[in-house]
Amino acid sequence: MAKKPLPTEENIYETECPILYAMDLIGQKWKLPILWYLADAEGQTLRYRELERKVVGITATMLTKSLRELEKDHFVTRKQYNTIPPTVEYSLADRGKSLIPALESVYHWADEQMKNSD
Repeated sequence: MAKKPLPTEENIYETECPILYAMDLIGQKWKLPILWYLADAEGQTLRYRELERKVVGITATMLTKSLRELEKDHFVTRKQYNTIPPTVEYSLADRGKSLIPALESVYHWADEQMKNSD
């Protein structure tokens, strides 16, 4: 795997580092659990309230903010139905689906590290 060398004369946060780019997009506390639950839905949509129940501990404000950011960055697709009250469904967009294998790799790595840390 070809990696860019770390900068020696400039602030790493001011460079074009792929890892920092990824973390800027998905590194916020609640984004990964949201993506994980949407991936677990296996191609199905989840309604806002379903996500709110699944992502334990998240506030409605943070869920809305995180979903908006994920939608803006094309990880999540939002579909709103004109019903009363409004029905909104979320699913993984292609960009979100392409991220899942990398997240699964990190999951397996972390699982091994946790088992070996005892």
